[in-house]
Amino acid sequence: MKHSEHHTTVNLGWLRAGVLGANDGIVSTASLILGVAASGASQPAIFMAGLAGLVAGAMSMAAGEYVSVSSQDDSMKADLDKERRELRDSPEHELAELTQIYVERGLSVELAAQVASELMEHDALAAHVRDELGDH
Repeated sequence: MKHSEHHTTVNLGWLRAGVLGANDGIVSTASLILGVAASGASQPAIFMAGLAGLVAGAMSMAAGEYVSVSSQDDSMKADLDKERRELRDSPEHELAELTQIYVERGLSVELAAQVASELMEHDALAAHVRDELGDH
């Protein structure tokens, strides 16, 4: 049976980034326009300064988001590579680690060991990604 509930708070980082980015763009562009207007510049100059500020802000946000996402992706790949090596080189330790995670979540040691063992038999990397790394 597939989980059918939809929770709106899951993965809303994009909303926070969008709201903060829009707010930053509005405030910085409005401040630039007010500053240029206060200097007594002509309306076309004020318009061009506002347009230039808007374009510069958009390019800055896009570049910043690209770097942020790329860095996060690089970190995720490094974590996955590390986890693959650990599963290959020390599967017993990784089983114990996963078991301990489930014990800390409230399962008995026996049940935690059984769950960890079955999940590792099914897809060890996915189990560790979800429960150890936080669902990369």
